[in-house]
Amino acid sequence: MASKIRKGDHVRVLTGKDRGKEGTVSKVLPSRGKVLVTGVNVARKHVRANPQANTPGGIIDVDMPIDASNVALLSPKDGKPTRVGFRVSADGEKVRVCKRSGDEL
Repeated sequence: MASKIRKGDHVRVLTGKDRGKEGTVSKVLPSRGKVLVTGVNVARKHVRANPQANTPGGIIDVDMPIDASNVALLSPKDGKPTRVGFRVSADGEKVRVCKRSGDEL
């Protein structure tokens, strides 16, 4: 099944504390309906040192999942948020289409 938002897409956050921020989707969690966007919904985690893995302890920033309905794909033509549709191309392949401009994504 084709997803409307995929890894590597440039998106803008529509709601929440990070409203207006833009970033690239680094991971999609379709079973939970969430996406990970770099630099958005960042939480600070306390990490214990692990001598076997040679990792130091401390406080690190971790990107947390955000609901996929709270982000919008940015149009490649003008950089504004757009909805995504699907179209069957001439060779029978299903492709994503920008509803704003009609261009293929």
